[in-house]
Amino acid sequence: MDEAKLRALREKYVDAKGSDGITGKFKDVADALFSGDNNRTKPYAGISSFLDLPIHENAEGLDIALVGVPMDLGVTNRPGARFGPRAMREIERIGPYNHVQELAPHTMCKAADIGDVPFRSRYSLEDSFEDIAAYYKEIVATGARVLSIGGDHSITWPILQAVAEKQPVALVHIDAHCDTSSEFEDSKFHHGAPFRMATLDGLIDPEHTIQIGIRGSAEFLWEFSYDAGMTVIHAEEFERMDVDAVIAKAREVVGDLPVYVSFDVDALDPAFAPGTGTPEVGGLTPREAQAILCGLKGLPVIGGDVVEVAPQYDANTTTAQVGAQMLFEIFCLMAADVESSSSQN
Repeated sequence: MDEAKLRALREKYVDAKGSDGITGKFKDVADALFSGDNNRTKPYAGISSFLDLPIHENAEGLDIALVGVPMDLGVTNRPGARFGPRAMREIERIGPYNHVQELAPHTMCKAADIGDVPFRSRYSLEDSFEDIAAYYKEIVATGARVLSIGGDHSITWPILQAVAEKQPVALVHIDAHCDTSSEFEDSKFHHGAPFRMATLDGLIDPEHTIQIGIRGSAEFLWEFSYDAGMTVIHAEEFERMDVDAVIAKAREVVGDLPVYVSFDVDALDPAFAPGTGTPEVGGLTPREAQAILCGLKGLPVIGGDVVEVAPQYDANTTTAQVGAQMLFEIFCLMAADVESSSSQN
């Protein structure tokens, strides 16, 4: 090794502590992580919040509000997604830097975890939907964007009632199921129908909606997706197209509308995410899902959610880990758009 180079490295790094010597694009990230005594916050200590974000009582003054929605009254198979927000908040090894998107979202915007939706009842699905919509309308009124942790997938419909109240949004929906089925057993409100409801309410534009990873035996329930003009990419089509082609198609479908990203963890193969209520064999890998989300960078992502993590079916916490990672990817997309919007104003 070149002696001069070795001396220079020793001078810079032998006694370096914490963020000492870190320059360039990583400096802001390191400075945000290390305190004045060059120590990092212990990820396993204190009150759990997603990414160890600050905990706020409300969304005032925030660019992005992280909200838990611990409700699974809309499931048709295995319950348990009500425990998803707590499980994903407790995951340690997520962020703060995204090396693919080359950003650290918490340094680009004002973000905080504002806790969970305050539900009136643990028994009434209809009351819960009203509570979600009302709470999110209060958040949206502050100017904050919302990033949500479910909960079952039925929560996305009342969230969209707030997020898309003034303008329909484009939708990138990654899932094993289209979730556009009809009323059954005397209820049209369930986790198999949020995007039928949102379309009929004029909250999402179906011609600017793409559903990725669809598979399983319930295809006969999803005629609405095709009639409405949604773009549906089944798991086997995904395999033939490859990731880059799927990303290109998603960007084409979305166009220039504001985008909401909804990620159901059962989009992933149960080998990677067994802790969910309606697992379907033959799904995406986490790396493929991350690639799709990273490929959306630069789109105006104004909100998103990760749903259907039911941690009690996964003793290894793998599902909570992968769900939290997808939430982080969406957070990065939102933070990038916040920064871009701020620079244009």
